Amino acid sequence: MTRQRPRSLRRASQSVSKDRLRLWLRLLKTTRYIESELRERLRVHHETTLPRFDVLAALARSPEGLKMSALSSELMVSNGNVTGIVDRLADDGYLVRVPVEGDRRATLVRLTVKGRENFAALATEHEGWVNELLDGLGSEDIAALSHLLEAVQELSTIEKMK
Repeated sequence: MTRQRPRSLRRASQSVSKDRLRLWLRLLKTTRYIESELRERLRVHHETTLPRFDVLAALARSPEGLKMSALSSELMVSNGNVTGIVDRLADDGYLVRVPVEGDRRATLVRLTVKGRENFAALATEHEGWVNELLDGLGSEDIAALSHLLEAVQELSTIEKMK
């Protein structure tokens, strides 16, 4: 015979479950708001898109360049999604494709000088926008929230390993 938890514990568990759901929805809403603001500002102020910014950012973090597959993995999108963005950035002179020695199918993507300069200007403005959007949070708030989000990530990683 299965033993049931007392009713008060079930209610408490359901309450925590609902709280977690509300938290998830709040995180999602906040993330969407900030992302929407950044998309709009990039569009209005620089006639560019957030995906283009993300590709430039990933390449700026890897000055030696990235294979297309590694770039897709870093951005957590399909190769097909990245290819179109890379094509347009290459056409605009922001990056170059370099063949990978010993692998005729692979291509390394690197920022050009123009691409690095453009990204540096975008990144400075982007940082200012994020700072403005999160202006109500102080250092202690940021540290506490970061700590909690890291704990969620760790729990997710543990669950994936099971």
